[in-house]
Amino acid sequence: MDDGAGELFVPLHSCAGSTTINLMSSEVAKAKGCEWFSAGNDMFPAMLGAIGAAGKSVDLETYIFAPGPLGLRFVAALTKAVQRGVRVRVLVDALGSADLPGDYWHPLVAAGGEVRQFNPLALRRFGIRNHRKLLVCDGNTAFLGGFNIAPEYEGDGVSSGWCDLGLRVAGDLVPALARSFEEMFSRAEFLHRRILPLRNFGARKMVLGDGSQLLLSGPGRVMNPIKRALREDLAHAVNVQIMAAYFLPSRRLRGDLAKVVHRGGTVEVMLGGKSDVPLSRLAAQSLYRRMLSTGLRVLEYQPQVLHAKLIIIDGIIYVGSANLDQRSLNINYELLVRLQDPVEAARARQIFEERRKQCHEITREHWKRSWSLWGRLKQRWAYFLLVRIDPLVARWQLRGLPD
Repeated sequence: MDDGAGELFVPLHSCAGSTTINLMSSEVAKAKGCEWFSAGNDMFPAMLGAIGAAGKSVDLETYIFAPGPLGLRFVAALTKAVQRGVRVRVLVDALGSADLPGDYWHPLVAAGGEVRQFNPLALRRFGIRNHRKLLVCDGNTAFLGGFNIAPEYEGDGVSSGWCDLGLRVAGDLVPALARSFEEMFSRAEFLHRRILPLRNFGARKMVLGDGSQLLLSGPGRVMNPIKRALREDLAHAVNVQIMAAYFLPSRRLRGDLAKVVHRGGTVEVMLGGKSDVPLSRLAAQSLYRRMLSTGLRVLEYQPQVLHAKLIIIDGIIYVGSANLDQRSLNINYELLVRLQDPVEAARARQIFEERRKQCHEITREHWKRSWSLWGRLKQRWAYFLLVRIDPLVARWQLRGLPD
């Protein structure tokens, strides 16, 4: 265990119906303002509680907001907030939240809340999406991570509900997150002069007073700050653990991971044994042979769909909405928080270790036995579609944006 882990009181409950991981019992975590959530059963009540306690403002941003009991609880909480004088703004992605009825937000809007759809659906620009998930309350507390507001995320991530990860933060990060929401909210219609403004906002890094960083990515041709930060940290890494829903890193990032092992370090990559996007899983599997041959360990999470996004590099953690794939790193609007904090890294590693119990490790021998020509062809075709065709379509759509 990393230094500092022995000082943490972290009760882990693991039984047939629950794997709740309570990581907020130490005074250190409270002082840092960080609280980890490894299940929707914990994340959503905390978010609703923060909305219920807000006295000035609530800003909610998500890719998917789906109809159902969970969505109605959020609408009710947001509407009550408006009724007590709180400014409430909601930003949902038009494609991710396309299942919502046209009058879904009527109670909130009628009460005085404001709702916008990011990039309203149009053939010439449907591929550029806002994949961020963020809740900021009163400018002093924020929630981020991989959780969309949809029924499949409710549960413990083992016996029910997708396996995901979220984080509540306070301190210097919150004003920066609030500013990033302001910019995305103002860009909801997606009617900008093409390329240049996207380059100005699409890729940015904010270095904050407490040493944390907010990394923002978006479409354009600027060097992505997420990729740059990862490559800089991996250059000296010893112990790397990655939990990713969709895994298609660039050739350079894969080379950086291989170099960690070559230097005597360890790299573990936890991916989904089940996926809501089978094409993405096939594309990731096309990399297994090369990953295993360079010494990377590959784990597949078995009980539920794995949707978490977490990278731990020694005493540094990355958490947010971005996956390690071409869409997150080059096309979508995303946000990641980089925290250089051994204590929080130890907590993140405990979550990884707890989820490892439900994983099956893919070995070179196992992968060879499961090999088939048809399977290999499907994997290569999936890789080609997601790594070559999808970015090509996105670039075409960027060029076609109206002035």
